[in-house]
Order: sequence, then structure tokens, then C-alpha cells
Amino acid sequence: MANPQHTPHSPVPGAPHTASWGQEMRASLMLAVPMAAANLMQMAVYAIDVIFVARLGQRALAVSSLSIAVFTLMVWSLFALTGAVAPVIAAELGAGETGDPAQGRRAIRRTTRMALWLSAGLGAVAMLIAGQGRAILLATGQTQDVAQGAQAFLSILRWAIIPMLMAGVLRQVVSALGRPVFATVITALSIAANAAGNYALVFGHWGAPALGLAGSAWSNVITALVTLAAYGVAVYADPGLRAHRLLHGLWRVDSARLAQLLRIGLPMAGTTLAEAGLFNIAAFLMGRIGELELAAHALALQIASFAFMLPMGVGQAASIRVGYHYGAGDQAGVGRAGACAVVIGLGAALFSGAAMVLAPRLMLSAYVDIGAPAQAALLALAVQYMLIAAAFQLFDATQAILAGALRGLQDTRVPMGIALAGYWLPGFGLAAGLGLMTPLRGLGVWIGLAAGLVVVSIGLGWRWHRRGPLGLMAPR
Repeated sequence: MANPQHTPHSPVPGAPHTASWGQEMRASLMLAVPMAAANLMQMAVYAIDVIFVARLGQRALAVSSLSIAVFTLMVWSLFALTGAVAPVIAAELGAGETGDPAQGRRAIRRTTRMALWLSAGLGAVAMLIAGQGRAILLATGQTQDVAQGAQAFLSILRWAIIPMLMAGVLRQVVSALGRPVFATVITALSIAANAAGNYALVFGHWGAPALGLAGSAWSNVITALVTLAAYGVAVYADPGLRAHRLLHGLWRVDSARLAQLLRIGLPMAGTTLAEAGLFNIAAFLMGRIGELELAAHALALQIASFAFMLPMGVGQAASIRVGYHYGAGDQAGVGRAGACAVVIGLGAALFSGAAMVLAPRLMLSAYVDIGAPAQAALLALAVQYMLIAAAFQLFDATQAILAGALRGLQDTRVPMGIALAGYWLPGFGLAAGLGLMTPLRGLGVWIGLAAGLVVVSIGLGWRWHRRGPLGLMAPR
């Protein structure tokens, strides 16, 4: 009789634990491609807000941009924390292959439930913080006018936090259970919902009131609710997901599972804050150097951020694939999953890096008029920064993928320490020193960013290579 866990939702449908290299590569690609596509489309969701708000004027764009910076730093950190659900569920799925499948499904259901609890609880705390938008913006040196606008904007936008976090949990869960394409389809739905919401509420189309900047905030709230509802429909409509009864008994607490998610997830959030903090502080360094350098930095970083969505998706897939083999106690499978993820991710990084080197002006043309003489100095600086971004693509991809692979082993505390040390000692140290104290100026800041990525990727590579002697394969 076939093992009931070998169903179409398994990470390697119908495959044995020790998958061949070909099976592993195929399984990794089946996860990584839709997850990377969803990440790219998520960037498009945010870009829609900029497109509509920019038409309201410079002040509205400044308020929106600064508010979103505060909002996304909180939300992405909490996404990372609740993202612990993916490696835990993957390990439970792998363990279920060698044990009682019904017990494995119960474990997956409990983990999902506690991750949703975390989303609600931590989301409520984030809502309280977002309600202090005026104080936060004033503390960063912004004007009273901008700070007051941010207060009003964030007071609306904060209602999107909990549904966004819950949708993020369900995205990780359905991907771990072999349905990553749902993430792609639902993110596409989010793009459409946000575009329609902005169109209707910012300018008052389709009989809706013209709310201006507040309309964009409400559009994000509506989009978050639509996205969460879509995942709810997916887990009930798909037979493979419905069998897990993921939303059954949501009121029941499992303190041990909650503690496990916090143990794994808190360092993941710390790692995200370490990296995001370095790149955010780079903007302040550029602002001290000059407005031209800051504008060029923003353009180059936007393109580099889009490129990063590819290895980020591969890292998310690595977390699931490695976690699956980790739960099954398959050391060879763990090694193959990590190696396949690195190969896929480096291939994507080579492609994006080559594009930055060979066609930087073409990529920049999506944001500025490259034929305008007034933009010549801006373009020249942005191209220089993009060349450094191209050089560190391989290291950025490596650190993202290896961090994901180590998360699959539920190893997150030491990687957080590596990230903090790498990004903030050589990374920030060189960025501030070379940027503010040498003629390199903006180039020095980008050299510092590259140095941080190089150090972190080497540190994570050493830990992954030594996973056996370090005891990382032992069950936790």
C-alpha cells in the first residue's frame, strides 16, 4: 500500500527520501520559480502605490515614501519571524514520511495555527508602533508637515498589517505543502486589487470618493484583506491542502509549538533587520554626501532589489527542501538540496549581474529619461553604482540561499550573529569611512555594502560546509 503522505502536495511527489540529483533539481526549481515570481510581483504591488501617489505631488510622495519605509521595515521583519513556519512544516512533512502520516498532518496544522497566532499578536504590537508615525518621523529629522502627514497615512495603513502577516504565513504553508504556484497567482491578484483600489480611491473613479493619499492607504488595506481571503479559499478549494484542515481549531493553543516558532523566527527577524538596516542607513550616508548621490543610489538600489527577488525565492525554496530532508533524517538529501539551490541561485545572479553590466542604461530607462541632458550626471553615478551591484550579485545570492538552507536545519541564531557582525562591522564601517572620509564618496558607500555581503556569504558558507561537525543535523 502506498504511503498516504506521497501525494501530489509532497515536496518531491512520489519520490523516495534520497532523491537523485535530477529529482532534487526538478523539485527545487518547481518551488523556486513560482516563489521568485511571487517575490518579483510583490515588488510590483509596492510600485503601483508610487505610480499613483506620485501624481498627487512631491509632498504626497515624500509622506508616502517615508511612511512605507517605516511600515515595510516592521512588516518584513515580522514576515521573517513568522517565516519560521516554512522550515518547521517542511521538517514535519519529511518526518511524516517515515512515521504516522496522520500525526504529521496534525503537527502541520498546529504549526500553522500557532504561526497565525503569532501574526495576530505581533501584528497588534506593530499596529501600535505604526500609530506613532509622527513621533517616528520627527525623530529622524523630518519636518512637522511631513511627520503629520505620515501620522495620518500610517493610521490607516496599519490596519493592513495583521491580514498581510497572516497571508504571508499561509503563503509559506501552501508552498511548503507543494503548492507554490498559489503564491504566484494570488500575488498577481494582489497587483490587480491594489491597482484598482488606487485608481478608484486616490482619484475618485468608479463612483468612489477621491481620498488622495488616504485612498492609497485604504487600497493597501483592501488588498491585504483580498489576499488573505484568496489564501483562505485556496486551502479549502485544493483537495491536497484541504486534507490538512489547516484552519481547523484555530482557538487551540500549543505553547510548545509557539515557543519553537519564536526560537527559530526571532533570529530570522534579527537577520532581516541587520541587512535591511545597513541598506537603509546607506541612504542616510548618501544624503550627507549629496542629493545627486542619493538620487543615483535610490535608482541603482531599486534595480538591485528587483534582482535580489530571484535568489530570495531560491533561498525560500532551499529552506523548504532542506527542511524536508532534515525532518526525514536524510543527510545526503540535505546536501543535495543545498547544492541544487546554490546552483540555481548563482545562475540567476549571473544573469542579473550580466544585465547590469551590459545594459545598465536600458534598465535605468524604466525610471528616468536617459536622453535628457539634465539627467547625465545622475545616470553616470547610477551606472557606477550598478557596476558594483553587479559585482556583488553572486555574494548576495550566496548569502540569501545559504541563510535559507541553514533555516531548513532550524539553525538561525549563529547565522544572525554572522549577519550582524558582517553587515555592521566591515559593511557599515567601510561604507561610512570610504563614503564620508575619502574622495570615493558614493562609490565608497557601495563598496561597503559589497564588503558586508562578501563577509556574510563567507561566514554562512563556512557554517553550511561544517554542518556535520557542528552538529546541525541533530534533531532539535
